[in-house]
Amino acid sequence: MLPTKEFLDRAIEATLDLNVDEACEIAYEALELGIDTQYLLEHGFHAALSLMKGLFDEGRIYLPHMIVAAEAVEAATTVLMPASKKNSLIKSKGIVLLGTIEGDIHSIGKDIVATSLQIDGYEVIDLGVDVPIETFVEEAIKVHPDVIATSALMTITMTNQLTLEESLKEAGIRDKLKTMVGGTPVTSEWAKEIGADIYGDNASDAVRKVNSLMWPEKEEALAINKKNCSENVCY
Repeated sequence: MLPTKEFLDRAIEATLDLNVDEACEIAYEALELGIDTQYLLEHGFHAALSLMKGLFDEGRIYLPHMIVAAEAVEAATTVLMPASKKNSLIKSKGIVLLGTIEGDIHSIGKDIVATSLQIDGYEVIDLGVDVPIETFVEEAIKVHPDVIATSALMTITMTNQLTLEESLKEAGIRDKLKTMVGGTPVTSEWAKEIGADIYGDNASDAVRKVNSLMWPEKEEALAINKKNCSENVCY
């Protein structure tokens, strides 16, 4: 069941108010009501975190506010994750090796994508921020991921996404996996230019495209079901 607008607004307000306890209460209530946890996280808690990031970039709030807001979302995610995993396939849908590219220390966008993929049933190996190209390649050889996802939040670090593509080819493993790029300055044109398989505009888009790439038939069926549900106002 999809959450109502009022329920989503409560999740957003709890995050903006830096209210960790309220975020947890909303998460527990969602479990009791049988609300779609992925939808609640994406359009409620994660949406609020994106709003907070915008305020931070504008200088209207400060780092301590961002930290507590992230803690509120993390607390809600901890409550919702077990239920999401219980309702998903026991076998992982795939392995995603993820990290913020070398030279970049931003983590919020990456963290949201990582959480969203985990909730959707993927095993996510998060390498963190400022990850050297060599580390991506070494880990890829070691764990054999289905997808390598990189985030670049600055224009000057975008070129490292191209370097990674070249390094994967040199290591002889580029054709054995898919790559996804994202981040504020990154575009679909850039992804095509460097040869990446997927451009993730946001967390929801990233999950949808990874699913379409790895499970095309299931994703198409899901899209049809959601369309039918929307037309019949399924709430």
